[in-house]
Amino acid sequence: MMVHIPHVLDEEEVTRCLAVMREGSWIDGRVTAGHQSQKVKNNLQLPEGSAEHRELGKLIVQALLRNPLFVSAVLPHTIFPPLFNRYDEGMGFGTHVDSAVRLTAEGGLRIRTDVSATLFLTGPEDYDGGELTVEDTYGSHAVKLPAGDLIVYPADSLHYVSPVTRGSRIASFFWIQSLIRETARRSLLFNMDTAIISLTGVAKNHPALVSLQSAYHNLLRQWAEV
Repeated sequence: MMVHIPHVLDEEEVTRCLAVMREGSWIDGRVTAGHQSQKVKNNLQLPEGSAEHRELGKLIVQALLRNPLFVSAVLPHTIFPPLFNRYDEGMGFGTHVDSAVRLTAEGGLRIRTDVSATLFLTGPEDYDGGELTVEDTYGSHAVKLPAGDLIVYPADSLHYVSPVTRGSRIASFFWIQSLIRETARRSLLFNMDTAIISLTGVAKNHPALVSLQSAYHNLLRQWAEV
C-alpha cells in the first residue's frame, strides 16, 4: 500500500530544513546502508546524531504526528529518527530492499521496519531524474513529489532512485514500526478509517456509522502490537 501524503511540511518548514542543511557537513550515504545496499548506493547524508540531524528530525516527527492522514495510513508505534540525503548529478541508488531492523547510531533505539517513508524537500522543478520507483505485485510506480510531500510504502518492497541528471534531489527518509505488522491488515484498517471519515462528513448521525467505528476499533484492538 503506497500512500501520498501532501503538505506534511509547509513552505516555511521546508525553507528552514534546506537552510539548516546548507550549513551541515555531508558524508558518504553508504554509512547507513546494509551489506547489500552498499553495492548500489551513491548519495550523500547528513551525519546521524549531528546537531542539524537532531533539529530537523524533531521538526519532522512533530509534523508527522499532527498529520491525520499519516497516522491513519501508518498507525505508528515508533518512528525512526528521520535521516537526510542528497543526490547530486550522477548519483542514484540501485534496486534494493530496506533492512528489516534498524538501529540508531547511538544504539538507543531499535525498530522493526514495517513502513518506509520519503519526504521530499526539493521539488520536481529543482532536478531532473531522481525518481523513487517502488515495485510491487501491480508493477513499478515512479514517485517525484512536491517539496513538503511524503510517500509511504511497505518496507519489504524493492525500490530504487534513478540517477539525477540535473540539480540536486534533497529528501528526508525514515522508517516506521507500525502498531499493525501486516501490510494487508494495515491497508484494511486504512480503508475502513477513510470510509468512516467520509461517512462522518455526510451522515454523522447515522447509526450504522457507530457500528463501523466499533468494527474498526475492535479489529485494531485485536491486531495491534503495543
